Amino acid sequence: MSKVKLLDKHTAELIAAGEVVERPSSVVKELVENCIDAGASVITVEIKHGGSSYIRVTDNGEGFAPDDVPTAFLRHATSKIRVGTDLDSIATLGFRGEALASICAVSKMELITRTAESDVGVHYVIEGSDEVVNEEIGCAVGTTIIVREMFYNTPARRKFLKSDKTEGNAIAAVIDRVALSHPEISFRFVREGKQVLLTPGDGKLRSAIHAVYGREFTSGLIPVKYSYNNVSVEGFVSKPVNSRPNRAMQIFFINGRYVRSNTMQRALEEACKGAVMIGKFPACVLGISLDCSAVDVNVHPAKLEVRFTEEKPIYEAVYFAVKSSLAEFDAPRDVELPPVRKVNTAPNMHEYSGVQINLHDSMRSQKPDHFTPAVSHHEEERNRPVWNGENNAEKVSDPGAAVHMRNAGFVPPPPTYEEAVRAAEPEIHGTLPPDFSENEQVIVSEKPEDREHPAIAQEKPAPDVVTEITENTDSFIMPEYKIVGEIFNTYILVESGGELILIDKHAAHERLIYERLLRQRENPDSQMLLTPIPITLDKHQYDAVTQSIELLAGAGFEVEDFGMGTVLLRSVPTILSGDDAEGAFLEIAGQLRSGQTSVTTEKIDWIYHTIACKSAVKGGDRNLPGELAELVLTLIGNPDVRYCPHGRPIFVSLKQREIEKYFGRIQS
Repeated sequence: MSKVKLLDKHTAELIAAGEVVERPSSVVKELVENCIDAGASVITVEIKHGGSSYIRVTDNGEGFAPDDVPTAFLRHATSKIRVGTDLDSIATLGFRGEALASICAVSKMELITRTAESDVGVHYVIEGSDEVVNEEIGCAVGTTIIVREMFYNTPARRKFLKSDKTEGNAIAAVIDRVALSHPEISFRFVREGKQVLLTPGDGKLRSAIHAVYGREFTSGLIPVKYSYNNVSVEGFVSKPVNSRPNRAMQIFFINGRYVRSNTMQRALEEACKGAVMIGKFPACVLGISLDCSAVDVNVHPAKLEVRFTEEKPIYEAVYFAVKSSLAEFDAPRDVELPPVRKVNTAPNMHEYSGVQINLHDSMRSQKPDHFTPAVSHHEEERNRPVWNGENNAEKVSDPGAAVHMRNAGFVPPPPTYEEAVRAAEPEIHGTLPPDFSENEQVIVSEKPEDREHPAIAQEKPAPDVVTEITENTDSFIMPEYKIVGEIFNTYILVESGGELILIDKHAAHERLIYERLLRQRENPDSQMLLTPIPITLDKHQYDAVTQSIELLAGAGFEVEDFGMGTVLLRSVPTILSGDDAEGAFLEIAGQLRSGQTSVTTEKIDWIYHTIACKSAVKGGDRNLPGELAELVLTLIGNPDVRYCPHGRPIFVSLKQREIEKYFGRIQS
């Protein structure tokens, strides 16, 4: 019995914008969705030359009846819907009846199919919408469709196809998504004669994710399963520590259909707020199941966007699903500190858990040789607890009582960070001495080249005789200066020549690193990693990175294509720490993907910006006084540096006269 019917004119007009075959990946998407709708449990996709010359899709679904084959290649011929009201509750991936007609119009197609009820199959060939062969053939139950020479009759469209590698990666991205949306189906992808993907089809989403993205990505996921207001959410979300610098790995499905949804994206990120660092984004593979009448899929030509009758239930379901999973699988663990065992009576000596610490010696050993942010500590100046040998704390407000308790066997806690710094900190004037010893003299005329520093570029020496700061702060030259301190752990205060100068330490450090990278453009300073870092990317980022390997090498990244969406990071710029390298590379991969049409000079600037931003000290970090002095000194040695790579000013100044006007000391 014939299943494929031509839609009447009224129903055909209700269908959103017609199907347009733009590239091989859109062909594969439509053919694979037809296989899924046909009830296939095994689907094989094979391509050659990025799909432009050869695409073969094979399934073990129900197949076409002989009478349906010619009709299936006509426009608006489908077995999925019959009347216009069917569009209100579409349960299949395909429904428009345009895919086969659109594909055969620009290619040479061959169909081999058989149903379980038929003894023989059908071999059908159509080229440019013209039937060439329609005959019986022996074959297995299911359907095989071969598409050859795409755009052979429209050369103007063919020339806009990208490289075979790019087109092949676009097809791989399509197969990745459908494989994740239907873990009950085994997908096999053969590319240029080599099998690059095979999913088990065991119905387990974790198995499909492992097959598509690998063990490293899968190990950083936690399960999600939740139902709320007749909406079911199931899948996986990344642990907060495994967040990524972009949204490329946020994958959503509605009733088995891959979609882009701002509603679900906002719900995901709101649920992770407070657990994920600012500037990072959670990754996920989430499937949402709801009544087909509650979602309209007939709003986008490529069926990538949907419209909900009510967005609130969707938002709340995703939000509570992710929130509850984080609470269950990523709950903080209680940490119990070891008890203090005894106290050493020697001056300035304390022993905590068997480790003796001399406070003054330890602070004097902290030389400002490495410009790295120190760990932040919370102040507990008043009523700090005094700890005894039983690891119990008591509030003590009377100093005499504290002495009595100490003599009775109680010992005080370690000094706070602020107390330790104050005990060892000399007056900061000009530049800080090379260490914190009490007998060193402050050297005001020290040159930057006299000191080695791995993180800050040191080019121009601080002048012995300097001029005053210009009124518009176009240069940064100070005659005599005094580092007053730091506010908000972000801005350095410097007094010089009747002015108060505020320096944004992150912007300053970022720009100095950026300038250093520019000078190393011809010979980048990189370091080999002891163990290469495998990085999993979505196929679009993977394509952008593998096409930019030489560009990345020019910035200090040695990248090796490991295949199947994974690259190995073997070398990184020396200025990047190990913790920052992977995050910086993922951010660069996202930038390369979004700017594939940009010229090379713009791409390399993006890379340098990212490296500088990731390796620079951050606003809000706590830094030692010597580190701040080092940064100020280096900035003075580079008077042309005025803005960060993003265009923000590095410093602003307030004249003494302006400040005194605020306090009414002088009249305007």
